[in-house]
Amino acid sequence: MITLIGIVIGFALIISAMIIGGTPTAFIDLPSILIVLGGTVAITIVSFSLKDLGQIPGALWRLMAYTPHDPRDVGVTMIQISERARKQGLISLEKIIPTLGDEPFLQKALSLTIDGAEVHEIEQILQKEIHYTANIQSKSVDLLRRAAEVAPAMGLIGTLVGLVQMLGNLSDPSTIGPAMSVALLTTFYGAILAHMVLMPLATKAERNSHNESILNSLYLAGAVSIGREENPRRLEMQLNAMLPQSHRISYFE
Repeated sequence: MITLIGIVIGFALIISAMIIGGTPTAFIDLPSILIVLGGTVAITIVSFSLKDLGQIPGALWRLMAYTPHDPRDVGVTMIQISERARKQGLISLEKIIPTLGDEPFLQKALSLTIDGAEVHEIEQILQKEIHYTANIQSKSVDLLRRAAEVAPAMGLIGTLVGLVQMLGNLSDPSTIGPAMSVALLTTFYGAILAHMVLMPLATKAERNSHNESILNSLYLAGAVSIGREENPRRLEMQLNAMLPQSHRISYFE
């Protein structure tokens, strides 16, 4: 929601400036929009394989809709699950899995543990899952950053096209001003698209991907500890070793 609010406020400020200037319609030019949007999409697609393009939209949507969790809360949850498994047995965790619908990675980790898979096998499977997820998310961020690079370039190309057309009509001085205005609009559109939409989304996606990777690592450590039937206090020490000082857990203190 904060992403949407930020983008809406940014556009509202620019539109307000256009309206205050008295000529908002002067900023609308369909050919310029087609050059910037169409060109950005086309060139960005060229930069990625068909397989990547099939995987990226879903991963990108998940990153945009991702709600970050506090690593400390995640660590406490894993310690509580570990305590339950130690006191009531692994089978008791079956009742917890349905309540973890928003954390599919944790669901998978606990399911593997309950099914009695070897600890090293659980670790290998989950590490591959983390690597695969991070790889797809990295490509999603790359797509946004690539599009952000292309958009201003397409704006410049559109401006050059407009200038060439303007120079071809220098015999009529009355057309120079309007033609120059239209030529500059493509640069305007490219800058807006790159710096107000694509780059902020890329930054947010990258941060969310990093946060999710940290949480998945905590889930992995917890699942492995539970599979080894370790003392929850030991798990707390392992998790604290993975967390920054400001997010250290003090569950048993």
